[in-house]
Amino acid sequence: MQGSIMNKTRALVQALVCAGLGSCLLAAEAYAQSQVEVYGLVGAYVGSVKRSGDKSAVTVEGGGGLTTSYLGVRGQEALGGELKTIYALESFLRPDTGEQGRSAADPLFSRNAWIGLAGGFGSVTLGRQTNPTYGVMSRLSPFGSSVVFSPLALQTFVAAYGGSILGDSVWNNTIAYSIPSINGFGATAIYGLGEQANRAGVANLGLHGTYGSGKFMAALSAQRLRINGAAPLPVEQDAYLAGANYDFGSVKVYANAGRTAIHGSAVTRLGDAGVSVPLSAAGSLLAEVARTSARMPGSAQTRRTTASVGYDYRFSRRTDVYAIYLLDRKSSASAAGSTALGIRHLF
Repeated sequence: MQGSIMNKTRALVQALVCAGLGSCLLAAEAYAQSQVEVYGLVGAYVGSVKRSGDKSAVTVEGGGGLTTSYLGVRGQEALGGELKTIYALESFLRPDTGEQGRSAADPLFSRNAWIGLAGGFGSVTLGRQTNPTYGVMSRLSPFGSSVVFSPLALQTFVAAYGGSILGDSVWNNTIAYSIPSINGFGATAIYGLGEQANRAGVANLGLHGTYGSGKFMAALSAQRLRINGAAPLPVEQDAYLAGANYDFGSVKVYANAGRTAIHGSAVTRLGDAGVSVPLSAAGSLLAEVARTSARMPGSAQTRRTTASVGYDYRFSRRTDVYAIYLLDRKSSASAAGSTALGIRHLF
């Protein structure tokens, strides 16, 4: 198993390096028509992790942290007029072990693998694509879309923290259409084919809108989940998320609300608020708290509260270090805390 993973990782790196080298060898005229870029992010953290309900803390070194590490190649080719081909192939990485993917269950290009056309009409893309509900969280939380430290992402997409939204943060077999930005407004519709014989309607669907003007940004997402990976769910889930942020200069504030409902089963409601306070030209204080309440038919309501506070210091536009404390408490157990020190570099 380890040899197979190492071979896949080696093949991935070789493919991406070759793609990058190939782009450098293009003639000037060809380069004007076709562009290829190799990029990614490497991050790691060390710390002590204890969730509410755990018997004891675990000392860990994680490959990721504020952003999950990844390696990618993307490009485009001009086809005439405004029309162009666009594509991206991205793989999650675990620098702590050198393995590909968030876990051994991930495919080779686990973060994104899509191709499409873009032009004045917007863009149409096909393949494995990031769920826009998760993608927009990078702008709705002071901790970004971190599945390690962001209370918003933890309580929506991470099962260990009672994640209320079923399914992965990446959807398979999708067709997505995004409109061109109109006066700060953008929208995306995504449809994930279930690929079930004689059951064409067994598919995932998402509708997402964003608006940005000056120091203000807002987002609204709605999705219907019927397929989890390749497996149809016995009952579909509807999920909604609305959020916004505003930068006052001395402080940037965030607020979010969410709701999920499994037909005839659990209903959850989420409230979330956060701030980012610049303490210097390079350093910022980050704080956020999220609470989710859940109710099953015939059962008492349960609650979970997760809060994070941290300090992020940027050495440059590409490299930063951070220290974070996370407190977690669910209604059936006592509170527990986690601490971490981390570093990340974008390239």
